Amino acid sequence: MLDLITIGPIQIGVVGLVILFGLLILRMPVGIAMIIVGIGGTYALSLALPYVRFVPYIRQFKTLLWENVASYDLSVVPLFVLMGYIAAEARLSSDLFKGLEALLSRLRGGVAMAAIAACGGFGAVCGSSLATAATMGKVALPELKALGYKDRLSAGALAAGGTLGILIPPSVALVIYAIIVEGSILKMFQAAVLPGLLAVLSFIGVIAILVRVNPSLAPEPRPMEREERNRALKRLVPVIAIFGAIILGLGFGLFTPTPAASIGVFLIAIYGFILRARTGEGLNWDGMKRALHATAITSGMIYLILFGAEVLKGFFTRSGLPQALSEWAANSGMDPMLVLILMLVAFVILGCFMESLAMILVVVPFFWPTLIAMNGGEYVTADMAAFGMTNEDLKIWFGILALIVVELGLITPPVGLNVFIISSLAKDTPMSTVFRGVMPFLGSEVIRVGLIIFIPALTLTIPRLIGG
Repeated sequence: MLDLITIGPIQIGVVGLVILFGLLILRMPVGIAMIIVGIGGTYALSLALPYVRFVPYIRQFKTLLWENVASYDLSVVPLFVLMGYIAAEARLSSDLFKGLEALLSRLRGGVAMAAIAACGGFGAVCGSSLATAATMGKVALPELKALGYKDRLSAGALAAGGTLGILIPPSVALVIYAIIVEGSILKMFQAAVLPGLLAVLSFIGVIAILVRVNPSLAPEPRPMEREERNRALKRLVPVIAIFGAIILGLGFGLFTPTPAASIGVFLIAIYGFILRARTGEGLNWDGMKRALHATAITSGMIYLILFGAEVLKGFFTRSGLPQALSEWAANSGMDPMLVLILMLVAFVILGCFMESLAMILVVVPFFWPTLIAMNGGEYVTADMAAFGMTNEDLKIWFGILALIVVELGLITPPVGLNVFIISSLAKDTPMSTVFRGVMPFLGSEVIRVGLIIFIPALTLTIPRLIGG
């Protein structure tokens, strides 16, 4: 039997980390895997180190879960989740897509462009890339297929468009990241506005280039009939008004995240019921019940993951692994920008088989202290910092970069989760075709990452302007 007394705490931490990734690769639920490794690892530390007490560690669980659930900052999570489910039940995703189709259908590839723009709009109220891909895939794939779009373009565009849900504010992943690094949720939302808009425009640009180079990917433009177009645009206006109010209100600091989520839930629900009364389509009480039920399940899963992350954090803190990693990086002599790029590559690789929220909770607590150490320490000034910015700006810049490369993982072969979702919806489309379709969008994402690395102002301008 392995003698734990002869193994140092850091080695136990490394073993725990390897076991955690192994459990995640085997598809064990993330929260459960974190709890198992956290408890098991701390028990191993208690056997190896006399100052690590296992029983007091277990006793803290009775308050730890409550502290997570009762956190005001985290109260925004179920509200954003509910907002997305109500919007889906009210069929706002369909109205958004049809309205944008009415605007763009005169262009070659315009319906695929509308699907991208609709993914961006729906992502603003959904906050989940997987849910955005699933919802918009159900709405747009049949339409694109009926119009004669090639599977490679339609499936690839929707798989890529689904990734917009994780970045465009409001985003659950941004909320969790801000809490981990003790940053401002509102500033993270503000910082995501320009990169999010850049993503939408770059994806639309990719479609324009593809259909120009290979016109067979999309049929000749067929504008909507005037009556259908007017009806679609009429339904689009209130949806754009609600979604735009949420994004711009957060982006320009008109309200903080929790009131924004509350207002969004209220407005979408009221509009959904009014739509139902007027047209027979929209939100009814059965749909509201389904949305509440789905929100309870999803929120419960998120809070379990957050609880598991706290349990795991206790283990890794006692092992000293994050501190050791930070000290090693600071003293290694490696170029800080090279370390950052290696971290981003690690995010992409992990994103191929890990859910985005789990990845942020597991990986960021290791990477963030390392970046702080490499930047010059806790109290470094911008003129002395390795990255040329304060730690407050660094946490914003790194957070946006991290979420973008997590997006990349969702469409990167061989296990892009968004690709699996779109492939399951387009049952007659081989997965290899979907992967071929996302490659041009993957290229545009790499370019966007490069732009943000070399032009940090793309993420820092709005928070600085509004924050004064």
